Amino acid sequence: MLINKEAFTDLQEKYQKVIKLLLEDSKSDPENEPYLSKYSAKQILIGMKANIENLLRHYPAEGPENLKLTGMYSTVFLYLGMVAVDTEEISIGEKHLEKCREIIEKLEALPEAVMIALNMYNQFGILWSQREPEKSKIYLEKAQQLYTSFKASGEAPINVSEIFDPNLEKHDEELAFNNMEKIHTLTLYYLAQIFGKLKEDFKSAVYCHITLQRQLEMDDSEPIDWALNSATLSEFFMEKCGFKQARHHLAASSYILSKYKIEDLNAATDINEEYEAKLETFNHRHGDVARCWVKYGIFLLGKSKDRLLAHIEDIDEKCSMVSDLSRMKLSDDAQVTIEDLQNLTFRGIDVSSYESQITDQFILQFSDAKIVFLQTQEWIKLAEEYYTLETLASDYIEIVQDHTQLYLNLLFFEDNPDNQAKLHKRRIDLLENVVSKVNPQYYMNYCRQIWFELGHTYTSILDMKSDKLRESKEKPKPQALSKINILVDKCITHYTSFQSSFKVNIAELEKVQGDVEKPFLQTYFRVAALYGRYITMDRNVQLKNVEQQYEHYKFLTDYCKKHPNAAELMPVELDICKEMVMLLPVRMLRMKEPTLNS
Repeated sequence: MLINKEAFTDLQEKYQKVIKLLLEDSKSDPENEPYLSKYSAKQILIGMKANIENLLRHYPAEGPENLKLTGMYSTVFLYLGMVAVDTEEISIGEKHLEKCREIIEKLEALPEAVMIALNMYNQFGILWSQREPEKSKIYLEKAQQLYTSFKASGEAPINVSEIFDPNLEKHDEELAFNNMEKIHTLTLYYLAQIFGKLKEDFKSAVYCHITLQRQLEMDDSEPIDWALNSATLSEFFMEKCGFKQARHHLAASSYILSKYKIEDLNAATDINEEYEAKLETFNHRHGDVARCWVKYGIFLLGKSKDRLLAHIEDIDEKCSMVSDLSRMKLSDDAQVTIEDLQNLTFRGIDVSSYESQITDQFILQFSDAKIVFLQTQEWIKLAEEYYTLETLASDYIEIVQDHTQLYLNLLFFEDNPDNQAKLHKRRIDLLENVVSKVNPQYYMNYCRQIWFELGHTYTSILDMKSDKLRESKEKPKPQALSKINILVDKCITHYTSFQSSFKVNIAELEKVQGDVEKPFLQTYFRVAALYGRYITMDRNVQLKNVEQQYEHYKFLTDYCKKHPNAAELMPVELDICKEMVMLLPVRMLRMKEPTLNS
């Protein structure tokens, strides 16, 4: 007995309506009813379930009609499970997916069932990803194994949509293969996320790369999304000193963005709202990728500095740090293989012109560091074309902070103290310029960071100038001494701005909350020391400076006595404070004696 064609047609129409509701209509659901379309789809699926159950009662367990209906039946539970998970009915979603697995598990290797099973395992992976990542991994690896074994069989899969088609014998094999590859790409993407949750970072990165490679080959992603994902992955590689892999993924990002601009934006004939929206998105992400390049330059100089500091002698023989992950020495329990790390390049695109803009080797000397610095500055300019102080102040401030960090990393490779001071001064100019233009009321955290950094930077210049005075055999000129005092003023001014930003009652030793407590206390210690660095022959001024030192040291000791946990933040400094609180009153008395006798 053949299934009534009208019954098939009815199920096909309902299935198509469900797909439209889930993929199209749901995007336009009102804010006060965000699941409107999904609930409508759920009702249709429940009706389909009843219809298929009725038809299954009339057909034997064997035969093409039963197989077709079984595929439809499992698909209904698959979508019921997906809708339930999407509408935050997790336990109901799990039950529906379990029912789907119960129906399809023994048939999953068949062409009519494999696509349903692959989707089902992926949905199980999503379902368990937040609660039990290890369980999610098991389901996703089942999807991976099923894909591999089915592909090895040489059979052609059947699309889920075609199971509802009355003319199944005319199914589109090419489309089905393409869809199966897309489903498998999703499996790999989900696995990448799960490996990340399980702290298998390298394995996560490898799977992210494989996902990007597949999307590239199948043209199965939005170019801007792809470029941003590749740039984001580069940050992981640079943090692991894999500068060869980081540079390659950034170069691929720039290549794809450039290709998109030429082929899509520049080729556009209608300058309408849609085009303007695309251009805005492009400019935004182009700025983001430029910021990733900036991070690359900063990391390359920073890690090169760390490498040199860790291996002051015999760096060629003793240093095991490498800038190419494929040359790493892997431990016995490593998550990945050397072969995995050797395959972290994209096939099918030539990104050499972008890679040639900057090295992927560790820096050893100033001349090479300067090349990296200058190129990174160009990327800073690109980033600042989109992120401006007027439009996106927070991002702009962060870019300025990156710029000052770039100067700081370059400074390590500069041996000349005068040139070092000039580099510090450029950092100061950048920071003082931005902090003078933003309202602390709205950007207090950034202002605090900048005030603290300015105090520290002026102190570095002060140290250089003081060292130069001590080393000189000539009598110091008044201008040089005045310069020292000006620098001390600047240090204290910025540290005091930092301190004053905390609305706490200092007289009552009110506690400063959170991670800022340590830097808050550090500024008091540093300011106390700075008051001792003024150069003056005026005994009254000297006395006032010592009194200020005493007040700052006394504040720290009293604060830590009232808040014992604070003492753990600066144990060495606290010992010095206690000693100074004992010594300075004696010094103040001695300084007052000549004044009393005169």
